[in-house]
Amino acid sequence: MKLAVTGKGGVGKTTLASLLAYHYAAQGRTVLAIDADPSPCLGAALGFPRDLLDQLTPIAEMHELIHERTGAQPGTFGGYFKLNPRVDDIPDEFAVTHRGVRLLELGSVEKGGSGCICPESVLLKQLVSHILLRRGEVVLMDMYAGVEHLGRATAEAVDAMIVVVEPGQRSLATAAQIVKLARDIGLERLALVTNKVRDPADRAFVESRAGGLPVIGALPFSPAALEADRAGESVFDTAPDLASAGGEIAAAVERWCAQ
Repeated sequence: MKLAVTGKGGVGKTTLASLLAYHYAAQGRTVLAIDADPSPCLGAALGFPRDLLDQLTPIAEMHELIHERTGAQPGTFGGYFKLNPRVDDIPDEFAVTHRGVRLLELGSVEKGGSGCICPESVLLKQLVSHILLRRGEVVLMDMYAGVEHLGRATAEAVDAMIVVVEPGQRSLATAAQIVKLARDIGLERLALVTNKVRDPADRAFVESRAGGLPVIGALPFSPAALEADRAGESVFDTAPDLASAGGEIAAAVERWCAQ
């Protein structure tokens, strides 16, 4: 199972990614969770101990590694560098593991214009391609509101992209933009998950504006999520209602992808 989870900032995509990660880990599966958000917080949502999080460095910030693998200094443009650098050892060497979930942070590439090619972006895209195409574990990518780490070569390897939305117009407008970007690179298996649901009207609002996309599940509004964040604990452990809903969504994803 290779899943990308995305959505407008603050909608709860990281919460969903963490719930799915622990659900699959509880089934005895090997799970690789990839934090592809420029402001990584998936480790905190998973309740990783601070000493493990301190061992993580986003791959995009590993300048010596990027130079070694591509032959060019990060931040340089227009020079010569390898377009197929070696990346197969990176997930095992630079990830940390807690409770059956391996966590890797990608980081962001600071560049002038979305179309430019630089050593950092080449390494990250090659790494994501390797993870999606060559590795056998469950992969969960917690992504920013976009598809910058994916390309046409890897779009078919993603079993599904789940766009997390709140029952509000701005969240759904961002979701529509994400869906367009995803379809532009050939990613067609897209679905919505509604978060912070308080009543049936919230579900109905999203379903009436889903634009033809399936709405495969919902997470209830839960004050326990905020308490977990404050305590540095996993919502999977501290919010049984969210953990249960996450399990239902995981099952729905597998049924949907098997169709």
